[in-house]
Amino acid sequence: MPATVTNEISKDVRLDAPGKLTAREKRLARVWKNAPWLALAGVTVVPPAALLLVYLLSGFSPLFLVLAITSVPFSLIIGAIVAVFLLLYRRRWTRNLRERLASDGITADEVGFFLNELTSGEKRSLREMGKQQPLLADAYCETLALRLNATRLTNRARRDLLQVERRINRARYLNAPDTSVLLQELSRDRERLERLKQEGSSRRAEAEARLQMIEAAASRGASWAETNYMLQRLDEGRKNLPIGLETTRAEQQLREETEQMRKELSQ
Repeated sequence: MPATVTNEISKDVRLDAPGKLTAREKRLARVWKNAPWLALAGVTVVPPAALLLVYLLSGFSPLFLVLAITSVPFSLIIGAIVAVFLLLYRRRWTRNLRERLASDGITADEVGFFLNELTSGEKRSLREMGKQQPLLADAYCETLALRLNATRLTNRARRDLLQVERRINRARYLNAPDTSVLLQELSRDRERLERLKQEGSSRRAEAEARLQMIEAAASRGASWAETNYMLQRLDEGRKNLPIGLETTRAEQQLREETEQMRKELSQ
């Protein structure tokens, strides 16, 4: 792709910032973190407490006491249903947020929204460094972001490769005159996706090596020189084109080529 087009895409990404975390989303994330449990407690406690208050204000009427006691299991069941519904909705909202954040590459500030994609060892190391060595924790977050981007790129390229392989197999059984043109286009798509998958695997391996280096430094107590060297290596990784942007660009190119092939076949 020409450099001018790349610069225009980068400018559009910076101006529109479609994958950046907004202040509103940060507030919503904090709300959704405790909303199901607060709803469970509120729905369970409020009705019996209200009936108990009415019981006290009505001069200790036995009817309201019985209602307060019998409403506890019903309130608990309704509270559990509401909590489950909120948990499902929160999971869907979080999944959509992660996909949007990953559209232009995951940053260190956004790693907290992708904890489910980290290994147990990475979570433990990040938590321990955050408590004892904040500087190394920042470097670890940066490297985790690189590893997440590379992993997503590799997985996406692998899925697209499977789709292209299926299209190639179907095209081989077609008895159309333009089958050779279609096969050539699909072969180019397969080669491009293979290169993309190899690039993602290479960057993921590099990021995993950096993670091990930081973990080793944290275990023995990193000096300032070692930490500074790690930060310089991370800055070099930042200069590369965001992997999420590469994925989006490859998807757009595939869509354009597929549309072109459909037009050629229809003609």
